[in-house]
Amino acid sequence: MNPLQQKLMFIDIETVPSTGTYAELNGEMQHLWDEKFNLLRKRMPEKYPEDSTPAFGYETSAGIYAEFGRIICISVGFIFIKNEEMHFRTKSFADEDEARVLRDLSALIEKYPDYNFCGHNIKEFDIPYICRRMLINNLPLPIQLQINNRKPWEVNLVDTLDFWKFGDYKNFTSLKLLTAIFGIPSPKDDIDGSQVAEVFYGEKNLPRIATYCQKDVLATAQIWLRMNGNQIIKSENIQHT
Repeated sequence: MNPLQQKLMFIDIETVPSTGTYAELNGEMQHLWDEKFNLLRKRMPEKYPEDSTPAFGYETSAGIYAEFGRIICISVGFIFIKNEEMHFRTKSFADEDEARVLRDLSALIEKYPDYNFCGHNIKEFDIPYICRRMLINNLPLPIQLQINNRKPWEVNLVDTLDFWKFGDYKNFTSLKLLTAIFGIPSPKDDIDGSQVAEVFYGEKNLPRIATYCQKDVLATAQIWLRMNGNQIIKSENIQHT
């Protein structure tokens, strides 16, 4: 398949709990998290033993839930042809101010109205999370993200996880595993998703998180190319901004 036959905007987000600690939540949100965590503990006892506390659960897991987390970085990437070779360019929006990150993404999305979003597990995580956080921040959804009332074939999401399932909905395959089996450099060579909150709140190192997010976007693009019978993009043809 021609890599430019589909106009794709590769995308990945990094999220953290909305506050650095459980104690920083206001009383109402603590109570609501307690309710959420009690359900999680019953559903996943192997992950949350009986003696685990809501504070532990919040600091390790709240970031994956849009109601209790926030976005600190969004990276996007595009494939383009130059001198008859494939190139890839990424751009990151990273800021402690989540609303600014989301506004910057909206402005970019509006410049590419005919592009589809491509990512790993974006149907279940990245895109719903972005949409929910936009509404929570009282921001309008760009037309491309107004997907609730669309028919399944009208939704502009290309998900590498769905592609790899081949109709098998019992299976989850991580981005890290796919890069390993396809012989693509791992994006997890510095940190992984479980460490993002500590790097953000503990180290206060947002550029490190942005670099990690860009690597995920690149890895997704390389996987998409391999899944469609193409060679991966050469390292010298990759630009990060």
